[in-house]
This record gives sequence, structure tokens and C-alpha cells, in this order.
Amino acid sequence: PFAFIDNKLDEIKVKDLDEKKSISGNIVWAGLTEQYFMCAIIPEISSASTVRLHHDTEENLIEVKYIQPGKQLLPGAKQQLEYAFYMGPKKISVLESIGSNLDKAINFGFFDVIAKPCLWLMNTIYDRLIPNFGIAIILLTIMFKIIFWPLGTKSYKSMAEMKRLQPLMADIRLKNKDDKKKMNEEIMGLYKTYKVNPMSGCLPMVVQIPVFFAFYRMLYGSIELRHAPFLWWINDLSAPDRLFTFDFTVPMMTPPYGIPVLTIIMGATMFLQQKLSPPPGDPAQAKMMMMMPLVFTFIFINFPAGLVLYWLVNNVLSISQQYYITKKTL
Repeated sequence: PFAFIDNKLDEIKVKDLDEKKSISGNIVWAGLTEQYFMCAIIPEISSASTVRLHHDTEENLIEVKYIQPGKQLLPGAKQQLEYAFYMGPKKISVLESIGSNLDKAINFGFFDVIAKPCLWLMNTIYDRLIPNFGIAIILLTIMFKIIFWPLGTKSYKSMAEMKRLQPLMADIRLKNKDDKKKMNEEIMGLYKTYKVNPMSGCLPMVVQIPVFFAFYRMLYGSIELRHAPFLWWINDLSAPDRLFTFDFTVPMMTPPYGIPVLTIIMGATMFLQQKLSPPPGDPAQAKMMMMMPLVFTFIFINFPAGLVLYWLVNNVLSISQQYYITKKTL
């Protein structure tokens, strides 16, 4: 359930319906939403009214009732109330053409301020340059990488310098393995001598994270990718990529069952990127980091192909930049 009430979007989680039975205020529209589609009732004139919510767990049914205050009519008088009703895709161009702030139904949460321009750019590339959303995702990812190139360069330079100090740090750890305090002091002295800040490799990446997650969030909720083909076996960017199909079930994989080629390649790029980065000082932490590409591969195995494509292209560009900066620095 959701409603545009008091000039803001209010989305109610299904698990909260047992406690939240109604919402009241100046309601412009109210209805039900899912990932790609929605339905909403739109009164001709918004007014102070109430939306009553009900969750029938036995029938697995959610009800949204729009209740408008009645007026007392004199004998012989009449009143006509008009409403519009929308059932269809959550496509921003369609919703904007209807008006009544219906486009506010498309909301990417915390990342909305970044994700909305990303959606506009993706649609612009598709409409005016290349009518292929897969290519549009690739071009957008390249554009973001160009924008953040200086930050990435600073981060990878720091990583390269840290990698150059690895043999010296290994000697310090070996000599002071029984004295943690002295070990840390000597490592900090090493950083000071070579003018290396271990945190300078992380901070530029932190700045990029909101944009990457906003783009990720936008791709996950965009109806434009539904049944949108890319290349070869990827004929639906909103569905997991599967090459061939199996008759038997595969653990941790949602149907259809097949070979997730794009996801496997993405996992391989993460492994390569891990190899290029300086290993953590703690052996246990290093082993855990080496497991991350495998973990991410299993996580992404059921993700939409559009998301996997974005992550894969971003990894390839990051590896290229990291390799170039490392060779230039060392």
C-alpha cells in the first residue's frame, strides 16, 4: 500500500499492516504498488480524507480503501464526485503525462535524488542514441567512471604505494610477532617515512559509493528493463542471465535453471581485482577477502542481468584503471 499524502509519498510495508490500520491527511492519490506496476485511485479534488488498510492473511489479500468525508445534502440536492483510476506500469513518462503527482510513485528511497537523473539519462541514451538498454547501461557506467576517474586514480595510487611497502611490512610483522604494540609503532613509522596514508585509498571510494548504489537501485526498479533484450542469450535484462536450461534444480538458484555466464564472468573480474589490491596484514582477514568474489557470485546468481552487467562493466573499468595506475606508480 502507498499514498501521496500531505505532499509526500507514504509507503507502508506489508509486515506493518497489523499495526498501521489507516493513514489520514490531504490525500492526492492512494493505491497498491509492486516492483514494476501499480494501481491508484485519484480523486478529482484532493481533500482531507482517510485510507483504510487491511491485510487478510488467510486469503493473502491486501485492501486499500479510500474514504472521503460525506456532506449533508438538503432534500432534492445532489452532489457528483469524480475519480480517475490508474492501473499500469511505473513508467515515469506515462505517470508524468497523467499529472496529479502520480510520477511520485517512482521512488528510489534514500538514493532518489541521484537515481532519478540516472533513469533520465538511461532513457535519453535509449531514445536518442542506441535503442538497447544494455548498451545504455554500459555507456552510463563508462560515464560515471570518467567522472570519478581522478578519485579512482588517487585511491589506486595509494593502493600501489601500499603494495610497494608490503615486503617491509612483512619483515616488521615477522620481527615483532610477539609484540603487537611495537609492531604497530614501526608500521606507523614506515607510513610516515614513505609519506603513505593507508586511509587515502579508502576515502575516494567512499565518495563514489552513493552514486554506485543509486544506479544499482535504479536498475533494480526500472520497468524499462522488463523483457528488454541485450545481446545473444540475454533477452530480458530484468531476469537472471541463463545460458541453456536444465530440467533439474540447482541449489541457491531460482528458476529457470541454467548457466549464469554473465555472473560467473563478473565473479572472475572481482577475483582479478582482489589480486591487484594489496592484501590485508592479518592472514585471517586476507583469507576472508579472497572469499568475497565467491560470495558475491552466489549473491548475484539470481539478480537481474541488467544489474550484473553494470557491476561487470564497472569491475572491468576499475581493473583497467587500477592496472594502469599501478604500472605507472611502481
